[in-house]
Amino acid sequence: MSMIDIKELDLLKNTEVVNELLARYGVRFGIYKNNEFREQLFPFDAIPRIIEHDEFDYLDKGLKQRVKALNLFIKDIYSKKQIISDGVVPEEFVYAGSGYLAQCEGVTPAKDVYSHISGIDLVQGKDGEWYILEDNLRIPSGASYPMIAREFSRRSSPETFRTLAIEDNRDYAKLLRRTMDYVNTGGISVVLTPGRFNAAYFEHSYLAEQTGAKLANGRELVVENDFLYYVDYDGKKEKVGVVYRRISDEYLDPMNFNKESLIGIPHIYDVFRKGNVALMNAPGNGVADDKGIYYFVPKMIKYYLGEEPILKNAPTYLPYYEEDMKYVLDNIDKLVLKDVAEAGGYGVVFGSSFTKQQKEDFIAMLKAEPRRFIAQEVIDFRDIDIVEGDEMVPRKADLRAFVLTSDEPVVWKSGLTRFSRNPDSFIVNSSQGGGFKDTWVLSR
Repeated sequence: MSMIDIKELDLLKNTEVVNELLARYGVRFGIYKNNEFREQLFPFDAIPRIIEHDEFDYLDKGLKQRVKALNLFIKDIYSKKQIISDGVVPEEFVYAGSGYLAQCEGVTPAKDVYSHISGIDLVQGKDGEWYILEDNLRIPSGASYPMIAREFSRRSSPETFRTLAIEDNRDYAKLLRRTMDYVNTGGISVVLTPGRFNAAYFEHSYLAEQTGAKLANGRELVVENDFLYYVDYDGKKEKVGVVYRRISDEYLDPMNFNKESLIGIPHIYDVFRKGNVALMNAPGNGVADDKGIYYFVPKMIKYYLGEEPILKNAPTYLPYYEEDMKYVLDNIDKLVLKDVAEAGGYGVVFGSSFTKQQKEDFIAMLKAEPRRFIAQEVIDFRDIDIVEGDEMVPRKADLRAFVLTSDEPVVWKSGLTRFSRNPDSFIVNSSQGGGFKDTWVLSR
């Protein structure tokens, strides 16, 4: 445990002040529910997650190792497919996944970097062991929240940050800009947003401002003569060298992916394929962050790097395999079941919550579609205190670590800690009503 006495932190007295500032600056996220778009605040709790210096060093090594292997896997899948030929990953788990895109076959992004920004979700068990829950390699969001919360916390309680040895998290924009510049093919940098009705629009605009990139929507980018241009309100055109895109693969380019997309840029993928613009993250990355592929990441690390995994997966079972199916059926009451196609906390169900009929229905579905689900042991992960009224109460919390890859992966010395406000819930996602904390990495 940290030497910092949480109860003595002056910052705790300013929780409401920080939340008022977050509200004033429009720090929100949006959710679609019942075909309606609704924006809401992402509640901030002033008690930080504290990660000791030595402990972060351990996480740093494990996260870099994992992201290196995942990048090599994506490159392999869209080229030689050696890992399939060698029988390490069954081809059904690659080609049947929703993240695999045939259009990406034979396409290599600038500098061989696929996942420029990786959001890796971890939990810490009560035994102190860290477990990887999920790899987010498509459009991982959330870095802006601890960035701006730290800024407002500094304003409200400057003494806290003058006296404690905490790593400064204001370098995220610098790391992101360095990643953009590394793959830039020659031109300006752009953050591509679907617009203000996207769940993470605040983050898009904030990161564009912090990195000095242009914030653009699909109508402000055009393809001409195999190059991409940004067109401002006066009609002036500027060549674009890198796009940090916050639009899903399927909506990115109606000429190459979903033809009904109204928010993409026609032929942007053709420009990318010819090497005339960099796209961050690369299209097709979803092949590696499928929840079914997650099972194989420790095998990837051994296969590509010849190393033992530093960080563990949560104990996971694939009903696709007969032995695992038998285990899941025999132990369904104590497992958590996840639909591999869902995200944001959706498609997650605890076997202990099933009624008799629900269990029978789920087992029938599992037998009919074994590739669709994974099962995991329920990790009794460590509670972190939050402020509730005048009390400090324990709640479940995870950590999204951000790894930015240019010439080498760099782990941001901060992260997004999300917590459940429901004392009986393990689901911490913002879309499920959770809140967030700052993450303090101690500098010594």
